[in-house]
Amino acid sequence: MSSSAVEPEAPDLVCQLDNVQGLVDALTAVRWKRHQDAVVELSEHGIVLIVEESRCLQAKVYLQRELFIRYDYNAQGRPRFGVSLGLFVDCLNTFSAPGHSNTIEIQYPGPDMQLLLKSLDSLGGCIYAEIRTRIPETVSWDYNFEPAGSTPLSFTVKSAALKEAIDDLEWPGSSIQIILQPVPPSVTFRGEGHGDLQIDFMYYVNTDLLIAFHCEHQASYRYKYKFLRATTSNIPSSVIKDNRGSKLTIGRGGMLKVQHLVSVARSSISHSHIDSAQPSRIAYIEFFVKPEEDDPARND
Repeated sequence: MSSSAVEPEAPDLVCQLDNVQGLVDALTAVRWKRHQDAVVELSEHGIVLIVEESRCLQAKVYLQRELFIRYDYNAQGRPRFGVSLGLFVDCLNTFSAPGHSNTIEIQYPGPDMQLLLKSLDSLGGCIYAEIRTRIPETVSWDYNFEPAGSTPLSFTVKSAALKEAIDDLEWPGSSIQIILQPVPPSVTFRGEGHGDLQIDFMYYVNTDLLIAFHCEHQASYRYKYKFLRATTSNIPSSVIKDNRGSKLTIGRGGMLKVQHLVSVARSSISHSHIDSAQPSRIAYIEFFVKPEEDDPARND
């Protein structure tokens, strides 16, 4: 009868998420300017969105498959496509209603290689969106983050305190020096403009702010302010409200890694049960910032 009919190929990915606002928060965290292109990589393990600037700053949003209530992956290999981050976030915002945990379906590719969005529980109607994608022009830079020695140089600080410290050090075109020293165990952020300003986090004094600290030798690196500020400028209010911490690690050559955790649990679940009831409903955000200079004499 219809033996000659060709079955349409299954999309590479069809997934459903029951907290659109959580996804908006995660993607907004890496949106540090109005016009940004992003590369999206799909795999059986989840979705990774990558944004870069000047080969000095890279950010990644990891959306593990456990975040989704449905995740049908049919592709061979790992498909990649480019998309406007601002357009993607703005489209997602149209699917999010305050006080309501909206469910959305995401499909790729559409008939013309679009990214397709569809609401599944909109009140009084259904919302559809198509976002044009492109072939990525370049391969995302592999920052090849390596530990600086056998013991990592790292510290965890409350996200709100980190954002406040970096905001307070603002000076156009300036650099921020981050200094870790084991005795006394502390982290210093020092900004230079017309005069110097520094903010100190003392480990044993401010354990409510500086939650964890690992450092066996003094280290000091400078980072361009605009790149450092991008790591905290759009931390979601949910992260501040949940009183979460952000982890900073300095790798070989002074490469800085900044990590945030964003909850993508349904908003109907009380905050007190988010981590215990749904430990996998977390989006992982990573920033990599190249140092402005590397002075070996200061990092022995």
